[in-house]
Amino acid sequence: MLKIENLSYLVNNDGKDILKNINLDFLEGKIYVITGPNGSGKSTLVKLIMGILTPSAGKISFKGKDITNLKINERAKLGIAYAFQQPVTFKGLKVKDLLNIASNKENDFNSLCEYLSSVGLCAKDYINRPLDDKLSGGELKRIELAMVLTRNACVNIFDEPEAGIDLWSFENLINMFKKLSSTTIIVSHQTKILEIADSVILLKNGAVEKIGKYSEIKPYIQIETCGKLRGENE
Repeated sequence: MLKIENLSYLVNNDGKDILKNINLDFLEGKIYVITGPNGSGKSTLVKLIMGILTPSAGKISFKGKDITNLKINERAKLGIAYAFQQPVTFKGLKVKDLLNIASNKENDFNSLCEYLSSVGLCAKDYINRPLDDKLSGGELKRIELAMVLTRNACVNIFDEPEAGIDLWSFENLINMFKKLSSTTIIVSHQTKILEIADSVILLKNGAVEKIGKYSEIKPYIQIETCGKLRGENE
């Protein structure tokens, strides 16, 4: 589905390698969680996959096609969707307008209800809400997640989706990931998200340290990283 070969990202102003020689295969319909200490390159990696950043070296292929030099909108048209760590705001639109634009169709109430309830929001309370500063950060985060769901993409990328999500909605979030039929790539520290992964990718110092089930990766996470990564103080 998605293949990364010898991918590197260099910060030119100081010559520092943020990522170096990353090789990964993301298979269709599987859940992958990318984890690791702060500064290990997690968010940089998913931004390279989406085309937000341009790699210094290496190749990204999607369904056998080289997409390394494609722009964000071109990758989106191919079926790759991305939810930012900090939600993007769209002032002047209502929630239903945003979801309709994302899905490129006019959704009926039942469809909107399904998308919003999947992220812990009641459609009747939100579909006509304007996207303004009266919405909390957590609400905006959930609306963005719903927007990704409407895309019905082949690859869904989530950068720390649990940020700003309350405990009740967090359980909905876990169930949402389990129900997705897409290839799902999640950047997260949360134990419950790590546990549902088909494969956990542990990054350290810009390189892949270990890949495997959470049960296999857990000892390395406990030894090499901080308590937050183990799910403490959640």
